Amino acid sequence: MDELKLWQHIQNGDMKALQELHTRNYHALFLFALKSIKDRQLAENLVSDCFIKLWENRQNIIIRSSVKSYLYRILKNLIIDYLRSKTEITELFDKLPDIPAEEEFEKQQRYSRLYQILQKLPEQRRKILELAVYDSCSYQEIAEKLGISKNTVKTQIARAYRFLRESLDPRDFYFFCFLKKN
Repeated sequence: MDELKLWQHIQNGDMKALQELHTRNYHALFLFALKSIKDRQLAENLVSDCFIKLWENRQNIIIRSSVKSYLYRILKNLIIDYLRSKTEITELFDKLPDIPAEEEFEKQQRYSRLYQILQKLPEQRRKILELAVYDSCSYQEIAEKLGISKNTVKTQIARAYRFLRESLDPRDFYFFCFLKKN
């Protein structure tokens, strides 16, 4: 179901439609809030408040183009309100990321799906993969940093890639591989 039809169901009081919207957008909104707040619990609370606000005001809200953009706008306003209570207004706007353009939503959704899958890896395997991918460490450097053998590093990376190939949509897996190269 596309997001405008989902929105129509929400306006008619369909709680399952709200849950579907939440499932589709929660992680991307959470990452957006986390960039500004730097506090996981507070970011989660603000995203939850965003959906509550949407639900409570559903009868008065008119959305014609993008429900995602509206969610980001609500969340950005909630972040502003929070930061306003903590800092001076001039500092406030410098800290906020821009609301992503419609074209950026797909990229953010890919990051979100990748983040969710990476969290499912065992902790040591995830650390090894992150050192290899994000820090561009060699197998030997990873082995030395973690106090394990080079063969263990190779085995864990192979298992991590196999898990990612099996768990991710092929486009998301190639997106991950592209991230590794950049």
